[in-house]
Amino acid sequence: MSDMNTKDFLIGSLVGGIVGASAALLLAPKSGKELRNDLNEQALIARDKTNQITNSAYEKGNEWASYAKEKSSSIAKVVTEQSNQVVDKVKEVTANAKTEAEKVKEDAEDLAGDVRASQEEVADAVKKEVDDIQAKLEEEAEKRN
Repeated sequence: MSDMNTKDFLIGSLVGGIVGASAALLLAPKSGKELRNDLNEQALIARDKTNQITNSAYEKGNEWASYAKEKSSSIAKVVTEQSNQVVDKVKEVTANAKTEAEKVKEDAEDLAGDVRASQEEVADAVKKEVDDIQAKLEEEAEKRN
């Protein structure tokens, strides 16, 4: 929108300058030849100013386009680098999580094996005690008979 306002302002200034110069020349009391020479001079001046403004506008446009390309490429580079860093970090965290999960699984399996061994030992000890008690009871029963 501001580009449109700037463009309209430049066009309005140019047209206003031409109309003002023409009116001044036409209203000034001069001979026909002098008037034509003055009109030609003013037309040349207006053409030169128009060329200067046009060239300046092209230069500024090229500068801004170059600046935008430079900034967009540097931003794209930064975004790509940060994206790669995030991907690497996610891969690292995933690998660490898998490793930790495997360790927990191994620890759980070891613990389960230890519990089974303990259960078997306790069961064997209880069975032995029961057998011993039963044997003693049978001995006592035989002594009484």
